[in-house]
Amino acid sequence: MMIKDFGAPVEKVWEGLRPVTKKMIVGALQADSGNSPNHAQTQKFSYDTQSDWELSRLLTALDEQLKDAAIRKNVKKLAEIRELAETCVRVLETQTGSAEVFIQLAERILRRNNYDKFDKLSDTLTHRFSPSEIAEIIRQTEAAQIRAVAYETLALLPTASLITLLDDTLYAEIAVNALEQQAFEYDSDEARQILDQLDLEID
Repeated sequence: MMIKDFGAPVEKVWEGLRPVTKKMIVGALQADSGNSPNHAQTQKFSYDTQSDWELSRLLTALDEQLKDAAIRKNVKKLAEIRELAETCVRVLETQTGSAEVFIQLAERILRRNNYDKFDKLSDTLTHRFSPSEIAEIIRQTEAAQIRAVAYETLALLPTASLITLLDDTLYAEIAVNALEQQAFEYDSDEARQILDQLDLEID
């Protein structure tokens, strides 16, 4: 696989990656293809918010290249770009806790009408994303399906987690909506009491 053959946009993003990120991607590619001498070793890598940003940018560039008419005529190159894109996706799906990246992955899945995969991705919200990141997904996305699953996740969190969002002007309305869902759909007395208190404060 020669990155320069994937087009200038991909090559530019690749050249801007940190060496540790390049090594992580190569290791993940080898593990996916079964060519790694030590599969477990390739799964051990350092991951941070910069890794999120770099992989997200690379995935965006790869997806754009997949739309290129000239590349779509080259079966071998098309397959290699798809393989690299799916490797980025797999790493991001198992590591990201970012609202922006979740939206990117979810929109990509929904464009392919892969609802089983969307459900699996949505399951990561509960154990990997903070309440504020879930609220940020709701704030940023324009997709009704993504917003719905994020609201559902917030409504299933402990009520105390939602209270912390009420002090943030960006997320206060989202928190109130989630509390209403807890109160009226899940019959939560605690959520109802908080809403009653909020009504008194407004009055």
